[in-house]
Amino acid sequence: MEHLAEIYSIALDTIMEHDAALSDAIKYIAIDMSNFDEVGESDKEAILSYFKKKYKVEVMDATFEQLKEQGLYDADTLALNGVLLKIEKVDFKANNEILFEGSKYRSGLGAVGIKLTVHYKDNKWLFKDVKMIWIS
Repeated sequence: MEHLAEIYSIALDTIMEHDAALSDAIKYIAIDMSNFDEVGESDKEAILSYFKKKYKVEVMDATFEQLKEQGLYDADTLALNGVLLKIEKVDFKANNEILFEGSKYRSGLGAVGIKLTVHYKDNKWLFKDVKMIWIS
């Protein structure tokens, strides 16, 4: 499918903008792309580049375990010094609509789960609706 970098960037950015308090004074944004099976390497690079330009912090492709291994998880505060964005579910619907379920994680007590729809309208991809499905 074409436009995957754009579609995933919109979905991830919608998740990123939810619960702004979780993004306060972050040092990095980690995006877990380990399950982005249909997304090619150049699209992954485009997603990372989009986030670097928009948020002006270090952006990386990493899982929670990789962040811990790299020392980016603070064992004293039990929190990340950044946020981890993750897409858990992608459902390609008819009519140019894609349903995403994802999360934004800062700590065990600072995380949100988001369900959103991205759709193609007026020759561009846009997020259509978004709702929080859990919070911790």
